[in-house]
Amino acid sequence: MSSKSRHPKPAAAHTILTAEDQALFDEAWRLSRKHHGQTLDLYLPGMVRYGNVRGRYPAISITGSRCRLLCDHCKGLLLSPMIKVENPEALVKRCGAFAKKGAHGILLTGGSDLQGQLPWKHYLPAIERISGETDLFLSAHTGFPDYRTCRQLKAAGVKQGLIDVMGDAETATSIYHLNGLTPVLEGLSAIKESGLQLAPHIVAGLFHGEIKAEMNALEIIRSHAPHVLVVVVLTPLKGTPMADAPSPSPLEIARLVAHARLLMPEIPISLGCERPRDQRGWEMERLAIQAGINRVAVWSDQAVHEARRLGLIVRFQRTCCSLDFRKEYACLHHTLDF
Repeated sequence: MSSKSRHPKPAAAHTILTAEDQALFDEAWRLSRKHHGQTLDLYLPGMVRYGNVRGRYPAISITGSRCRLLCDHCKGLLLSPMIKVENPEALVKRCGAFAKKGAHGILLTGGSDLQGQLPWKHYLPAIERISGETDLFLSAHTGFPDYRTCRQLKAAGVKQGLIDVMGDAETATSIYHLNGLTPVLEGLSAIKESGLQLAPHIVAGLFHGEIKAEMNALEIIRSHAPHVLVVVVLTPLKGTPMADAPSPSPLEIARLVAHARLLMPEIPISLGCERPRDQRGWEMERLAIQAGINRVAVWSDQAVHEARRLGLIVRFQRTCCSLDFRKEYACLHHTLDF
């Protein structure tokens, strides 16, 4: 994390809640405390730094910089900061080096083909070798896989499957360039039925910045009983068709989090790392905490202060936010200057 997190600008003016929103957030807060206790877990994924502390869960693209699906909100640009490999032997070498340096795990990801799938079959022997030779926790951003692929990934040692979920066919077709919503639904079922931990991601505002079918996406996800739900927020990228799209407001994101909590009270909910990094983003974190979020990736100082103001115990972990809290993955409190 850059130095701006250590020396933030003045906080944005707080959102004024209606009585209806306040009641929604109060109920979501109550359910979150009932089922998840008085903690807020903060995550430092990948190679991100916070002061002198570095994340220990790098993301590796198994397709290098290549993606054929080229979704409108990304166009392959999200692969740019990732570590890239071009063959299975390079993946084994990279993962072995990270394990020796103390990494807790690896996020395996990459660009998709025109059907929304990744070349997992080509990498299965390498993944099995990594699993057998290291203690790394392996998660996979699967694309939209079939059941056989998911079973093979699990057998090779992958423990968790991440998948993007849209709530309607229009978004799946026009933004993700998929053949309707069917690949998403089949991918969700395949991950769940394979025994992999299911970690669905909702990109809030995916339809040109509009909150459109996200509530239906929540219903779809609930029907598959996920291990965790991750909410990320459209962050317009220069060079994509979404470059001028607005991000949803902090209040819209908090409402989505609160509704997710009411629908899935026992499921951990995380505010993922892809979201605005400005005053709106800080307000987004503050309201999401009030709305019952359990986890925040790449947090701001404001999030820590708000959590403690509300009486929460803040814990820190150097992995992706889809992983459960484990003491051996945590950052030591005294290394974080609060």
